[in-house]
Amino acid sequence: MARETSGVMLGSIELFCAAAELESFTAAAAQAGITPAAVSRAIGRLEERLAVRLFVRSTRRMRLTDAGRAYHAQCRQALAQIVEAERELTGRQAEAAGLIRVSAPTTFGHSVLLPLLPAFRKRYPKVSVEVQVSNRNVDFTEDHFDLAIRARTQPDSGLVARPLIEAELVVAGAPSYLRRAGKPKSLADLASHECIQFLLPRTGQKVLWEFRDEGRDLQIETSGHYTVTDDVLATLTLARAGAGLVQTHRFLMAQDLADGTLVEVLQRFGGRSRPFSVLYAGSRHMPLRVRLFIDFLVEQSQRLQAAPRQRSTTS
Repeated sequence: MARETSGVMLGSIELFCAAAELESFTAAAAQAGITPAAVSRAIGRLEERLAVRLFVRSTRRMRLTDAGRAYHAQCRQALAQIVEAERELTGRQAEAAGLIRVSAPTTFGHSVLLPLLPAFRKRYPKVSVEVQVSNRNVDFTEDHFDLAIRARTQPDSGLVARPLIEAELVVAGAPSYLRRAGKPKSLADLASHECIQFLLPRTGQKVLWEFRDEGRDLQIETSGHYTVTDDVLATLTLARAGAGLVQTHRFLMAQDLADGTLVEVLQRFGGRSRPFSVLYAGSRHMPLRVRLFIDFLVEQSQRLQAAPRQRSTTS
């Protein structure tokens, strides 16, 4: 069988990655214990084989070309996978180390994920975490993410989903708005209220408000003069300013409700929730650091989920 990697020069690739990250052939040579000329020759052979320029060099500095940046991202991931494979085979994965890349929506990212990261790194100080806080759905293969946190069911059946929390939905408004417009007493009253709208980033569809009435789950289309796209947190900013009513997750407005910045309404129609899950590509060779991070998220999310129930039973 022909070797698919027959033309790949791993030594040259390692030197290329070092030079790209250190922005210096001299520094890469010192790290590898060879001469700068040897690094230059190795990268020259790589450029000749690929028929592209990987670096733009000048007397003052060097930088990656666009092709070099794309190649570096792929090579770094490939080298990391080789290291993980060797660790697994030789049993040297006893200690978690390396980089985890996570994508999280602004809601869960700001309110839950980011505050948990210092505790995770205290447990595993050799692990670094890169977080993309965005409502954009990522492509695991092209964007090179280890995992993503999402609030809705994903169409990609190739991903594994582990539940994190069931996020209760709440309707609230600022005291200034409620003094002006009055508190809604029934779901029908929402027709005469300013209801802040949010559009789903993926579909552009307006999010329906969800309620439970005498055991029946309901979805209601509301209306209002304020529409937010992409970032749910902006609906809360509008609500705090007295723009109207908002429905979103309780964990996002817990502090606002506690200090009176927002006031909950329509409590007897509550009880609906949306699940947050952590998604990742199914693999038998998951790096230890990623597996530990997922377990940590599940553990901490369950603790956070229980906290409101504990407070409600003791109040």
